[in-house]
Amino acid sequence: MRNSRRGAVDPFIVMDVMEAARQAEEAGRHIIHMEVGQPGTPAPQAARDALARAMQSDPLGYTVALGLPALRQRISRLYGEWYGVDLDPRRVVVTPGSSGGFILAFTAFLDGGDRVALGAPGYPSYRQILRALDLVPVEVQSSAGNRLQPVPDDLTALDWQGLMVASPANPTGTMLDRAALAALIGSAQDRGAAFFSDEIYHGIEYEAKAVSALQISDDVCVINSFSKYFSMTGWRVGWLVVPEANIRQIERLAQNLFICAPHAAQVAALAAMDATEELQANMAVYARNRALMMEGLPKAGFDRLAPPDGAFYVYADVSHLTDDSRAFAAEILEHAGVAVTPGLDFDPERGAGTLRFSYARATADIEEGLARLAAFMAARG
Repeated sequence: MRNSRRGAVDPFIVMDVMEAARQAEEAGRHIIHMEVGQPGTPAPQAARDALARAMQSDPLGYTVALGLPALRQRISRLYGEWYGVDLDPRRVVVTPGSSGGFILAFTAFLDGGDRVALGAPGYPSYRQILRALDLVPVEVQSSAGNRLQPVPDDLTALDWQGLMVASPANPTGTMLDRAALAALIGSAQDRGAAFFSDEIYHGIEYEAKAVSALQISDDVCVINSFSKYFSMTGWRVGWLVVPEANIRQIERLAQNLFICAPHAAQVAALAAMDATEELQANMAVYARNRALMMEGLPKAGFDRLAPPDGAFYVYADVSHLTDDSRAFAAEILEHAGVAVTPGLDFDPERGAGTLRFSYARATADIEEGLARLAAFMAARG
C-alpha cells in the first residue's frame, strides 16, 4: 500500500536517542539519561493505591467521552487553587495524554490548510501533528533577547490562523509573564485566530509561578497533562480546557476519535491530584538538580544556556563546539555514556548548534552525568 503525504512527518529524534541508549545498556553499559523529559519517579503512591482498589471492584470499562465527572471537577478545582480561576468543570475535557489533546484541539479549532504559528525552538510534535492533520506549521525564530519565546512583533508579517505557545517551554524551560502572554493572546484574538496554550509543565516552576492563559481570557484552548508534575508519563492521561461554545464539538470528536481516555489512568489521576506531599518532594529534587546543572554545565564547557524558569530542561548553544548536534550527541553517548538530545528536534533551522539536557532523574544520576560530561569535554580539548 502507498504511504500518504500526511504521514510523511519527521522522526522524533529524542526517541531515536532513547533507542541508542537502550542498545548501549543492553550491551552492558551504564547510561545516564539526560535525553528524555520523563520524571524518574513513578506515579504518586496514592494514585497506584487507588487503581489497585478500583481493579478489585470496578470493570474499568468505557467512561463518557469527556472523562470521569469527578476528575473533571477536581481539575476545575485545581484552577482555583493554583490560579484563582473559577472554572466550570463542563469546560474540562479529559484526553489520552496531551498528545490526544493536541489532536482534538487542532481538529476542533482549525480547518485543513490553516496555518499555525509556533515559536522555535519548540516541542517538535506540534509541527508533526499539524502536518499529519493537513495543517501548516509556521515556525517563528524566537530570539535570545526574548528568552527564546515568540513576541507579537515576530508574527505581524506572517499569515496564520492559529498560535501555539508553551510556558514553561520545551526545550528551554523559559516562561512568559502575564503581560507577554496577554500580548500574544491579544494578537491572536485581534485576527480571529485560535490560541493554544501548552501548560504541561505548570507546577514545575522555581522563582515564579507560571501564568495560565485562563487567567487572561476564556476564549483560549489550554492543553495540560498528568505526565510531568504528576509524574504519570506512561499512563497517557491529560486534559483540555475549552470555551463553553466549543464543548459539544470537542465531545463529538472525542467520541469518534478516542471513545475516552483510559479509565484506569483517570482513576489514578484523580488520586494523584491530592498527593501534594509526594509531588512537592519531587519538586525539591528538580530544584536541586537545576542548581547542579546551572553550576556544573558551565564548568564542563557548556556555558551558553537559556535561563530555565520551569520544567526540567537546560537548552545549550553549542554552535562554538559543533555544527552537527546529532553527531555531537552520539559522540557524548559513545564516549561519556550520557544520553542528551540534539537541538534539531526542536529547531530545524538553528538546532544543529544546540543540545537539550534533561534533569528530571534522580540527583545522583545528575551528579554522575555532570562528572562524565566534564571528563568528556576535558578529554576532547
